[in-house]
Amino acid sequence: MKPLHPEIERLKSGPILSTLLRLAIPNVLAMVMTVLVGITETFYIGRLGTTSLAAIALVFPFAMLTQMMSSGAMGGAVSSAISRALGASNPDRANTLAVHAITIGSCAGILYTLVFLLFGANFYRLLGGADAVLDQAVRYSNVLFCGAFLLWLSNTLASILRGSGNMLIPSVGIFSTAILQIILGGVLGLGAGPVPSFGMIGVAYGFIIATATGVIFFLWYLTTGRGRLSLRFRGVVLQWEMFYDILKVGALACLSPVQSVLAVLIFTGLIARLGVLPLAGYGIGQRLEFLLIPISFGIGVASVPMVGMAIGAGNITRARRVAWTAGLVSALNLALLGGLVAIAPDLWATLFTTDEAILHHARQYLRTVGPAFPFFGLGLTLYFASQGSGKVLGPVLTGTLRLAIVGGAGAWLAAHEATVAEYFWLVAIAMFVYGVSTVVAIKVTRWGARA
Repeated sequence: MKPLHPEIERLKSGPILSTLLRLAIPNVLAMVMTVLVGITETFYIGRLGTTSLAAIALVFPFAMLTQMMSSGAMGGAVSSAISRALGASNPDRANTLAVHAITIGSCAGILYTLVFLLFGANFYRLLGGADAVLDQAVRYSNVLFCGAFLLWLSNTLASILRGSGNMLIPSVGIFSTAILQIILGGVLGLGAGPVPSFGMIGVAYGFIIATATGVIFFLWYLTTGRGRLSLRFRGVVLQWEMFYDILKVGALACLSPVQSVLAVLIFTGLIARLGVLPLAGYGIGQRLEFLLIPISFGIGVASVPMVGMAIGAGNITRARRVAWTAGLVSALNLALLGGLVAIAPDLWATLFTTDEAILHHARQYLRTVGPAFPFFGLGLTLYFASQGSGKVLGPVLTGTLRLAIVGGAGAWLAAHEATVAEYFWLVAIAMFVYGVSTVVAIKVTRWGARA
């Protein structure tokens, strides 16, 4: 049996906090870059007109769902399975799992393409799309989701690398792909020099070309023996047990991003009932929430291979220490950010508007919800850590609880003509409950091979 890479041995037994931070930093930077891509592409499409901007608003939640499922949910499951195999000093099983992961990612990407080519128009119509807005949304979506296979494959390959404890190469690949996507989106979407403007479709083509480049880079790195895990397809026979090892975590974990998107859609609908100004103020606060996810994701994903390798090695005590350390680091970072915007909300809010009527609601949101940010970060990071253990049911159920609170309490507030402030308190309470209940769920869940 081929000996394990020395770095894998260090991940199994080295210092927890310093190792976690070293792994997390490149992840956070890469994820911040993906947020910047979304902001930049929205700017490009905004230059094309109001109709285009409304059209992308219909497609955006589903594009985000694809990213969250392929990278965070199923991707975390892939990293978990591979890290547990390496923790058990079984690199051959890790390679076999990697091949199975690629198969799952490829099939999921093809399925996504088929679903949105066949039913995309129905989805956007349900969200209120009509006439020219619906037409542009469908045209953009048909091109964008033709690249779903590439996105799933890219995130699967990155997750294979993360499962071996290599966070630098996936981050370099994602960061570089994001820069390329920003450049191509601008050139093909708006036109530059001899290149004509292809509009929204050009922005989608930029995504496809950049993502394909990332896939080629990851495949090259994995198959040329440069990584801690050398990917080999020859001689691998597909087995149900290998699929199950990934899907038992990944299929369940995919419910989490669905719940998150539903919670956002429900709450956006509730606030929209109160008028344009509260919705605009809420939107400013929500943009900051999107920046919380890269921090929690970066730290959480860094904990997955450390937890998984400890589980694979039978060191349950270390696995739990890694999870709690990651959760506390994430909570501390978001407590600093949340405290800052609660005390000085204009540091963030005035970046987007100078309208005092909108700023009033944005300040109100940040002062109310900012102190709850650490609980959101704690819950999300522990969700990823639990993927490393292979036991994700508890954290998924806490996401269900958060969704139920938003939906149930939101409906009650709407029936009683609640104020904007009361809705904002609902967001804060839901975050608090999510974080605390995730801690309880992990505390009572047995980790280990027979748990």
